[in-house]
Amino acid sequence: MGDSEAAYRNIHQNLIDGCKAGDQKAQFQIYKLYYKAMYNTSLRIVGDTMEAEDIMQEAFLSAFEKINTYSGTVSFGAWLKRIVINRSLDAVNRQKAIFEDIEKHHELKSVPEDNNGDFEDFDLKIEAVKSAINRLPDGYRIILSLYLLEGYDHDEISEILSITSSTSRSQLSRAKQKLVSELEYYRN
Repeated sequence: MGDSEAAYRNIHQNLIDGCKAGDQKAQFQIYKLYYKAMYNTSLRIVGDTMEAEDIMQEAFLSAFEKINTYSGTVSFGAWLKRIVINRSLDAVNRQKAIFEDIEKHHELKSVPEDNNGDFEDFDLKIEAVKSAINRLPDGYRIILSLYLLEGYDHDEISEILSITSSTSRSQLSRAKQKLVSELEYYRN
């Protein structure tokens, strides 16, 4: 693909080009630039620092191995983040089937999409919310992280998790309910 076809010109394009040419210094610079954000993304999904660290190493190795498949139609960070998220989800799925766990919570009824009043009433610092999210079961934590913290919409989440958009919406609704009850519990 020629540069004229690429829709996205990256701020670190010279380093990306260096990586494509196998330049180890360029790879190290890319690693340093993206490591922290990608580590945090993985940690929010897997909930374990050692696991997130391992995933990071695997994700960067994988990215450098297949960097020639990066077409430039999205930002390099978005492309790398998708690799990190997929690796992180693979790690979680090795432990258990996450959405089966969610379905077992029968006491949580689905609420309408616009019923976010309770959720928005909390005047809590973002760190308290992140901490509460980390205490949730895997399925809830993952969907809240993808939607609230990573900024993916339901169509993107449905693609990432191989679920329907409507399932994504209902799972997010349940996850919000669970988060609200978690925040109320630790507030009292």
